[in-house]
Amino acid sequence: MEVKAQHAVELNLADHDVKPYYFGIMLGYNTSHYNITHDPSFTNPALNKKIADVESGNTGRIHLGIMANYQLSKRFDLRFYPLNLVFSEKKLDYLMKSNTIENQRAESIVMSFPLQVRLKSDRINNFRVYTLAGAKYDFDLASNAGARNSDNMLKIKKNDYGVEGGIGFQFFLPYFILSPEIKFSYGLSNIHARDADLIYSSVVDKMNSRMLMFSLHFEGGGMGR
Repeated sequence: MEVKAQHAVELNLADHDVKPYYFGIMLGYNTSHYNITHDPSFTNPALNKKIADVESGNTGRIHLGIMANYQLSKRFDLRFYPLNLVFSEKKLDYLMKSNTIENQRAESIVMSFPLQVRLKSDRINNFRVYTLAGAKYDFDLASNAGARNSDNMLKIKKNDYGVEGGIGFQFFLPYFILSPEIKFSYGLSNIHARDADLIYSSVVDKMNSRMLMFSLHFEGGGMGR
């Protein structure tokens, strides 16, 4: 009996799972790009005399937010982010028919509002794994869709929506829970405000956002019943 007692693991935050809701903060790093669909004019030499190809590469930025978590049951949680600020930059590389490369960059400061359902495993001592899925609405504070035609810049719409999925781990520490998480965000809306009079915009029909997010959640507190 003494040997077993010596090897027993002390549970941190042992009453955490009986608390119906709790809050946390989130900090992370994301990489993002656009999934591009060409406009039919792209392959028409009479309409497109300058651009041979266009691609979007991944670039990285940070994100941060405040999380609210409601425990629906032993297995399922409902998560919402009342404040979630995502900084991102999308890079577009245009290969010109003159064999030069022109770059366009679209900066975004997005207020994102995800609603997620989280499926949790059993707690193993001070560790747990979970998966999540949900939907989101994004509002781009840096959108230039209403700007005047200048510098042939691509115009990005303010509103977007999409779906998300990911996996994470909970490490129960003495005073809070540390949760590393990886999540993929898939935009469903065409956020390109196409302008046929702009060189770089005319050859692009649709642009859908794609983002991979690495986050650290610091979860704690909680309210008793």
